[in-house]
Amino acid sequence: MKAIIITIGDEILLGQILDTNSRFIAGHLTLAGIEVTEMRSVADRRDEIYEAVDYAMNEAELVIVTGGLGPTKDDVTKKVLAEYFGSKLTLNPEVMVWLEELLQGRGIALNENNKSQAVLPDNCRVLRNFKGTASGMWFERGWKSLISLPGVPFEMEHLMETYVLPELKRRYPHLQLAYRMLQVYDIPESELAERLSGWEEALPEGLGLAYLPSPGLVKLRITAKGKAVEKLEAYYETLKESLTGLYYTEGEADSVEKQFGECLRKRNLTIATAESCTGGYIAHLITSVAGSSDYFKGSVVAYANEVKNKVLGVDMNDIERYGAVSGEVVKQMAEGVKRVMGTDYAVATSGVAGPAGGTPEKPVGTVWIGVATPCKTFARKFVFSFTRERNIAKTAVKALELIAEAVQEEA
Repeated sequence: MKAIIITIGDEILLGQILDTNSRFIAGHLTLAGIEVTEMRSVADRRDEIYEAVDYAMNEAELVIVTGGLGPTKDDVTKKVLAEYFGSKLTLNPEVMVWLEELLQGRGIALNENNKSQAVLPDNCRVLRNFKGTASGMWFERGWKSLISLPGVPFEMEHLMETYVLPELKRRYPHLQLAYRMLQVYDIPESELAERLSGWEEALPEGLGLAYLPSPGLVKLRITAKGKAVEKLEAYYETLKESLTGLYYTEGEADSVEKQFGECLRKRNLTIATAESCTGGYIAHLITSVAGSSDYFKGSVVAYANEVKNKVLGVDMNDIERYGAVSGEVVKQMAEGVKRVMGTDYAVATSGVAGPAGGTPEKPVGTVWIGVATPCKTFARKFVFSFTRERNIAKTAVKALELIAEAVQEEA
């Protein structure tokens, strides 16, 4: 079964907002065994919406549209869909009652624009939106369906999870698939693919492996379709066996920052960061995990040498002798922030992120990471990429990996 996703909104085409809706919808449709063949973005204009809808209805069995359902004149999606499906726009009494209750609870007076949200096509299934004012609409033509959802992400997600996905799974149970994810660290995609080539060639029909590279890691997704779902767990275990000796985490959400954070929380331990080349990115990753306040005390972004010296206590003579990008300096940075924040662990970074600043001795991508634990302080040198963004991301991932390993070793 094929699906096409259409997002409507000038703000998307102008780059003012990210189209996170398509990503959410595509991911959930894939899990339902529905193949997303295209994603299209169009402006809030009648002709463009009509043309996109007509094209999608001819090319796919399922079309999901998001956006253009607001109460203002520039939101024309509902009118275009009514025209396309030969509908009459009529007042829906149940939706009107809901709107009155919702707006009254928010202290907002009901006006003509708000009332227009209760005017809906008479030949669609109305999907009640209890998170906002724009209802979803489910149209059918023959064996094909078009589902129109609000563009506000949390409203769209509410309707997808409450109505759309349960109904699709009920209608097409034979299409559903399953998958497992692994995140493998510190190995290039090409090297990992070569290592797994034999395992991959032996996969039976219905099982497949996908490589999803990111800075510092490669995600592996093993997917099973149809009858092969029964074999998924067995092959997932053999995949993990093939990764013996490599550092990896299981699952999509089980990131290295979450993994080591759980380890710190269980042992009632704390951590702080001292960052130069990463500019606070490690602290950002740590605090992206809910509940990180249990173990993360804070960070010092010591970009300038005087901050390294005055705040963290790094010896200026060592900075002049070895350079800011050195093992001697990052070890003192880690010990300094550990002392200042009063934590059990600390990590520090200093490097040449690029694109300028490199030398023959310390080319762009050269990074030193220092770790201070209750038992020891050590530093590691790495040479990553020539791209600034990738160097920052790779350094952050490697720093968290080193901390996770240190916590495990001393547990």
